Amino acid sequence: MERSKKFSLRFDWPYHFVTLPLALAVFTASIVNLVRVWDEDGAALPAWILTGISLCLIFAATRIRVYATKTQDRIVRVEEGFRYYRLTGREIDRRLSMAQVIALRNAGDKEFPSLCSRAAEENWDAKRIRSAIKEFRPDTMRI
Repeated sequence: MERSKKFSLRFDWPYHFVTLPLALAVFTASIVNLVRVWDEDGAALPAWILTGISLCLIFAATRIRVYATKTQDRIVRVEEGFRYYRLTGREIDRRLSMAQVIALRNAGDKEFPSLCSRAAEENWDAKRIRSAIKEFRPDTMRI
């Protein structure tokens, strides 16, 4: 596979390399603190509260990322549905899954409608769709 067609994950460095590691570090430290307080028969309520808050921080950080990804998926579906309509005058096949539509976004306009049809008819997975793309359009916006 040529380099321009290579599928790669993109990272949002403030989230992936700052927020999430710090949240995990705070959670780990709160667990260590809870165990230490528990062993010393100290006041465990503040330690439990700190552990609960840090656990909420982990859940919030991961849910926020999931919501952003789902929003990106919805936008890609709308964009590709509109592109299909613009190119063919018809609605995109509803049998296409979200993963298929996300993979199809990398196809050039000339091959996009035919790849959509084949992917829906033959139920191609994302990897198969990407390998069939000849005119690759990179998506530099999706994180």
